[in-house]
Amino acid sequence: MDLVPALEEPLKKVLGPPTAKVMAEHLGLHTVGDLLHHYPRRYAERGELTRLAELPLDEHVTVVAQVATARVLRFNGGSGQRLEVTITDGSGQIQLVFFGKGIHKPHKDLLPGTRAMFAGKVSLFNRKMQLAHPAYQLLTAESTEDAAEAVGSWAGALLPIYPATAKLESWKIAKAVDLVLPSAQEALDPLPDALREGRGLVPLPEALIKIHRPHTKADIADARARLKWDEAFVLQVALARRRFADTQLTAVARVPKADGLLTAFDAKLPFTLTDGQRKVSKEIFDDLATEHPMHRLLQGEVGSGKTMVALRAMLAVVDAGGQAAMLAPTEVLAQQHHRSITEMMGELAQAGMLGGAEHSTKVVLLTGSMGTAARKQALLDLVTGEAGVVIGTHALIEDKVQFHDLGLVVVDEQHRFGVEQRDALRSKGKQPPHLLVMTATPIPRTVAMTVFGDLETSVLDQLPAGRSPIASHVVPAADKPHFLARAWERVREEVENGHQAYVVCPRIGDDEDDKPKKGKKKSAEDEAEKRPPLAVLDVAEELAHGPLQGLKVEVLHGRMHPDDKDAVMRRFAAGETDVLVATTVIEVGVNVPNATAMVIMDADRFGVSQLHQLRGRVGRGSAAGLCLLVTEMPEASPARARLGAVASTLDGFELSRIDLEQRREGDVLGQAQSGVRSSLRMLAVIEDEEIIAEAREEATRVVAADPDLDRLPGLRTALDALLDEEREQYLDKG
Repeated sequence: MDLVPALEEPLKKVLGPPTAKVMAEHLGLHTVGDLLHHYPRRYAERGELTRLAELPLDEHVTVVAQVATARVLRFNGGSGQRLEVTITDGSGQIQLVFFGKGIHKPHKDLLPGTRAMFAGKVSLFNRKMQLAHPAYQLLTAESTEDAAEAVGSWAGALLPIYPATAKLESWKIAKAVDLVLPSAQEALDPLPDALREGRGLVPLPEALIKIHRPHTKADIADARARLKWDEAFVLQVALARRRFADTQLTAVARVPKADGLLTAFDAKLPFTLTDGQRKVSKEIFDDLATEHPMHRLLQGEVGSGKTMVALRAMLAVVDAGGQAAMLAPTEVLAQQHHRSITEMMGELAQAGMLGGAEHSTKVVLLTGSMGTAARKQALLDLVTGEAGVVIGTHALIEDKVQFHDLGLVVVDEQHRFGVEQRDALRSKGKQPPHLLVMTATPIPRTVAMTVFGDLETSVLDQLPAGRSPIASHVVPAADKPHFLARAWERVREEVENGHQAYVVCPRIGDDEDDKPKKGKKKSAEDEAEKRPPLAVLDVAEELAHGPLQGLKVEVLHGRMHPDDKDAVMRRFAAGETDVLVATTVIEVGVNVPNATAMVIMDADRFGVSQLHQLRGRVGRGSAAGLCLLVTEMPEASPARARLGAVASTLDGFELSRIDLEQRREGDVLGQAQSGVRSSLRMLAVIEDEEIIAEAREEATRVVAADPDLDRLPGLRTALDALLDEEREQYLDKG
């Protein structure tokens, strides 16, 4: 991160090409600085045995343990042989196996009583955990040469255990770190001296040495405290600079005229706005009235009325003579918004048509799959300003699309749009338009500060009156098959009472490229993981001829032609279909108040926030909602615990915290695509809330005093490293 010539030195010069190649390919480490910032995952104490009882399956582990037994077994009539070694550490034991010619050295080395570090991948064989052909390093030194090596290599009581790979064991990384550690002295400090001294943090070179080669636990604590601050502070400075740059831009203040479109719209609303909607609307209107571009994140639970708040902001801008664009992540969603907004506005959306009201405007839809004539007309309405409100997919960002006077951009479902896309749409305005970003995935405050640090945040946490509670239950299909049978009976009961139901599956199931998502780790947790996820087409077929025979069952998925999708959705919305079997295309924005039940198949294959999103599709009317999470995962598994959490609370903010504690922040923050390095290596967003909040204040102060950071060369260097090509997308997740 803190790149100065010594730290910019390529690893292949220092470690030699073979090792450097493995580090680059498997760990994303290219320079001395990268390696110095590859911190130990944990530390094994000389006198303490790592807990074998807690080894994770399918992961590369490094353990310190003692050999209990070793025996050679012959098979294939004596021609084949294998060495089985049992190692133990007070908490449990695990078997090591070596085959063929590879058994001679370990047979000689691994005598009962020997202590060593072992590294390998934990696998399951005959229902027992084992390490096959692990690499090992003896910790009991027989010859003087070995003793010097062992002592040199594992100096100190704390053995650093590094995040490793099959190609590079932890102790080889440790040796490489030893070679580059002297360069740590030259690390440029990104923290301003006053800040570092005021918070009692150790200098960066000292922190790097202590994190890699601690003598005591206090060394580790000092180093961690310091390195966490670096990460939080450098990131917050990057965000503070973006906020600062935005305040330098000018925008057109958009003040709605009295008795215009907005007043007419409010007058015909059949309900009153909630206090939350009023409060958030005021924050937005205040922002729109200034000459700096608004930059606001509007987060609220599914069904908290975000669309209503956004629509009123759009109408205010139209009243002020501008245009407003709403960007949706999918065509289904864009069509849905277009339909519901036109319905909510009624004659106010019919400018230039018979029956259009006096203060009306045109509401136009623009998507990639529209016919040429319709598209031409939409583009014309935009450029002439006829259309005050436009709703579309990223087709809106294309070069051909021109606006008469774009005043506000509303982005729906934030996590699907990168910063460049936001900027591309914003560049359509003669001056930067105001920006409102909506998300239904509640984000804990700290994550919002870290990921969307360039946006001010508004939260809608009240549900509108008349929304019903949703009961959620886990259905353990493997442990208790009769629970699943009961689930289908419940669906039938809902339909008999005049309601409708969704059945959600993880995959479509109609052709080759519909493989389960790559990168999904196979844990040997249970056979449930081995089979492909349940597919819409298969499940629909089984239900229609089995438990739901006689009901009208239809399917909906992302690969259907847009017109077919639309037709299916219309039939479902009109109540002509009883049960809709779908993929997550229904996750956002589909609004059918009569749908009261949802069964999510293989629920363990979905993330916590995704399940919460999906569940928000039921209970949208006056009848209570029911959500059944079907899983084949065994009771003790983490996946079941996750589903239990979803079933136990309807509070999205609470769930997003659980989600975050279970996944690493890397996922949330959109870590560099290599998948190896989370941009946050030391900082844990939830645990380190205070540091993030304090770093944000300090960063804002520093940037206000010195926007170009001329007086802080170390900080500039660190920033350049954070924002290099690979990590740009880290902020672009915003």
